[in-house]
Amino acid sequence: MAEFVTLELTEGDAARRVAVLRIARPPMNLLNLQLARELAEAADAVAADQGVAAVVVYGDERVFSAGDDVAELFGLGSAQAAAMAADLQHALGCLARIPQPTVAAISGYCLGGGLELALGADRRIIGDNVKLGLPQIETGLIPLAGIRRLSLLIGPGAAKDLVYTGRFVEPDEAKALGLVDEVVAPDDVYTAAMRWARQFADGPARALAAAKAVFEAGPHGLDRARGEWSALFTTEDRLIGTGSYLANGPGSAEFVGR
Repeated sequence: MAEFVTLELTEGDAARRVAVLRIARPPMNLLNLQLARELAEAADAVAADQGVAAVVVYGDERVFSAGDDVAELFGLGSAQAAAMAADLQHALGCLARIPQPTVAAISGYCLGGGLELALGADRRIIGDNVKLGLPQIETGLIPLAGIRRLSLLIGPGAAKDLVYTGRFVEPDEAKALGLVDEVVAPDDVYTAAMRWARQFADGPARALAAAKAVFEAGPHGLDRARGEWSALFTTEDRLIGTGSYLANGPGSAEFVGR
């Protein structure tokens, strides 16, 4: 059983449900190696569950994650750091590997490794009091997993500013940069994330996974798109969707997720 991560399936009438992956290492949900590994294991479990339509990643009402567990890092030698680097990178990128749509519901603080984790989600929703940032430079380190993804998201110039300075970003700037997608009242963060996730409960699961795979392929996206597009012609949802579109127009298909 995981100590710092919980995984719950929401109730509902739809055939496929929303999974809630919750970070629970109070008081600040600092990311140590154990928590990172538990996140990766939970993400793998979600990815393999065909009954999951979408994923919400959440801390609690006070904090998403205030960043890296610096106390754990302080005592590491270079050989130990080199040995754990691959594990940490793999774990912090776990949301991008989940084939279902993912949304990070962010309250309080989302710093360091917490922000690197959230960068792998398909959508980020924050409260209007949230502080975001990558302050690793202040400890003499750099972000281990988030630099490339941040640069692709907000551009290299803005990404360099955040990484080099380690400064905090307020909600309005985060939205303007494209670092987050939606800013809501603090009490509405979880509800807004769940609302976004639930729209996929009756969606074409294989097509959504294919689209996500193409986005993740980066510069090889055109090649990946050809393969994913062709493979969708083997799915039930493609037959349902095209047939329904021809008969009744868009928005009328009742997908089965296969």
